[in-house]
Amino acid sequence: MEPVYLDETKTDEERVRDLISKMTLEEKVSQLKYDAPAVKRLGILNYNWWNEALHGVARAGAATVFPQSIGLAATFDEEFLKQIGDIISTEGRAKYHEACANGDRGLYKGITFWSPNINIFRDPRWGRGHETYGEDPCLTGRMGTAYIKGIQGNGKRLKAAACVKHFAAHSGPEKGRHSFNSIVSKKDLFETYYPAFEQCVKEAKVEGVMGGYNRLNGEASCGSYAMITELLREKWGFDGYYVSDCGAIKDFHMYHGLTSTPAESAALALKSGCDLNCGAMYLHLQNAYNKGLVSEEDIDKAVYHVMMTRMRLGMFDEHTEYEEIPYEVNDCREHHEAALKAAEKSMVLLKNNGILPLKKEALHTVAVIGPNGDSDEILKGNYNGTATEKYTLLEGIRETLGEKVRIFYSEGAHLYRDNVESLAEADDRIKEAVIMARKSDVVFLCLGLNGTLEGEEGDANNSYAGADKADLNLPESQVRLLQAVCETKKPVVLLLSTGSAMAINYAEEHCDAILQVWYPGQMGGRAAANILFGKTSPSGKLPVTFYRTTEELPEFTDYSMKNRTYRYMEQEALYPFGYGLSYGRFIYSNIRLEESAAGDKGYVRVSVDVKNQSGTDGEEITQVYVKIMDSRLTVPNFSLVDFKCISLKAGEMKKAEFVLPMEVFMVINEEGEKIFDGTKAIIYAGGSQPDKRSAKLLGAYPLSMSIELNSLWG
Repeated sequence: MEPVYLDETKTDEERVRDLISKMTLEEKVSQLKYDAPAVKRLGILNYNWWNEALHGVARAGAATVFPQSIGLAATFDEEFLKQIGDIISTEGRAKYHEACANGDRGLYKGITFWSPNINIFRDPRWGRGHETYGEDPCLTGRMGTAYIKGIQGNGKRLKAAACVKHFAAHSGPEKGRHSFNSIVSKKDLFETYYPAFEQCVKEAKVEGVMGGYNRLNGEASCGSYAMITELLREKWGFDGYYVSDCGAIKDFHMYHGLTSTPAESAALALKSGCDLNCGAMYLHLQNAYNKGLVSEEDIDKAVYHVMMTRMRLGMFDEHTEYEEIPYEVNDCREHHEAALKAAEKSMVLLKNNGILPLKKEALHTVAVIGPNGDSDEILKGNYNGTATEKYTLLEGIRETLGEKVRIFYSEGAHLYRDNVESLAEADDRIKEAVIMARKSDVVFLCLGLNGTLEGEEGDANNSYAGADKADLNLPESQVRLLQAVCETKKPVVLLLSTGSAMAINYAEEHCDAILQVWYPGQMGGRAAANILFGKTSPSGKLPVTFYRTTEELPEFTDYSMKNRTYRYMEQEALYPFGYGLSYGRFIYSNIRLEESAAGDKGYVRVSVDVKNQSGTDGEEITQVYVKIMDSRLTVPNFSLVDFKCISLKAGEMKKAEFVLPMEVFMVINEEGEKIFDGTKAIIYAGGSQPDKRSAKLLGAYPLSMSIELNSLWG
């Protein structure tokens, strides 16, 4: 007779309960490691849970490489990001089934992706910030939700299992992260750090949550019953699996001082609700059980969660709809085209004095200068796959210009090294670059960083940054090159490749145009060239604030939101969150209240007309912000509450509608509770946030309307 756990007519819960009832204690414990062994007598195959898919299937050979997450955030396009997630899970399934068919069930071959990273990019110095969707909870929650829905699909079974990380309040510093204690008020937690996680759990039904290395207000993120069980599971309704960051549980006794032995650390994590261990500490669970530190019931709860995920992925079904996905769809032409579109939509035009778009017919000689000009490394970001087709910035420009335009190329400077011993060599490089600049009609200056200069602890391989950035300045070697090239008085277009905000004050003053290209994925060079020469109009908007100086920021280790991000900052930004130029000219008019309903489940429906008053087709990111005018609990500035990517042909006008739920007019009190407070709100709608700097740069201020809140509370 077929066992219940293999009977597909039964519910998943019945099947998982039956499977657990047939397992020995030793077998149960074995399944709580990320590299779970086979249980042959029950037909449980070995499975390695650890796989990555931050912006493409990572670390397992050929796969389509999309722009790094911070670039995807700059698209402000949820529907397209959902499509990208779907492409990635398609490639993941294709690779998984082929690997299994060939007996390969090892590391990075599974369909449990430990992505996306939805931590808030609260400080631009954080090395891993480019893995995130930026500094805003609304943008992060919406983009994370879209990506998860794309990854997980909407079939009978999960196409793949997404996992949000790192829960919670984990955003640097990288150095010392294994012992760091994030001190965060309840207000900041529920106003900034928690909302994206809550949305991804409630709306996207994300299958996994990964805990961070840090402590949060004294409790280990992978060992807090209050965070994992009471908040995530009981309050938010999370019913997937919780996994530790890799090696995080050993930190309990080695660095946090919360426990004394590996067995105690394993017990604390398990009893708190951490189901799966990336690391080796759950090898000590049997010992913890023998000492009475955990019960078999504690173990069963964790086994239930991990086996339920495997059940939802179809691992105990005879057949799933996804097994028909052919291996050939991995890394295919269609997916490369999507990567090109993503790169184009991600790039943000920060400055343009009219030089762009360039007409290649008018050019005779151009110079591509800078350490990132012909760099494969800037295309990758981190947690990346292997691109089989790729275009550096130089290659993209060369492909577009063809043979009729002479292209000079010089590295110009080392990416970061400019010590005393190499100054003579550095001067030689700069002299060559200056000669080329003087002989050119226009200079494409390719500066910035790459994923080895800002990244994860242990990944950075140089002395310049060590994962986090020391400040917001370009490396001195590049500063000298920038100044020397600009002093030639030739037209200079800066192509800035970074995963974070930089203080590029000199470039803002002296360059003719600045294009933020991020870490743009395999098609990055072609995408940049398409924008530079007008094949595509830029549409990206900044998901982070570009500050003028490091000095205006609070201490990196301070997790208070005071004076951080656009919602709380006190100074004027160099380039504000939500800002980005276009070749089109978008005019807003006629903001109006369409409809409203009172009460906790109420809403406000507003609309605004958007017209492309130019001769260039393009996309506009319409943004809606809210400010509560008379509540002491509101954020100091205003908050993004909705956005929409609108495609407009030259001269076309469309009505953009936004349905704002009542909660966007609520505030967070000091206990972290969402309450109604205040009598008046202002709703802003436009192509930027409603700040003076954006208005100056764009030449337009968002439209606004007032709402009397008393009539809405019901």
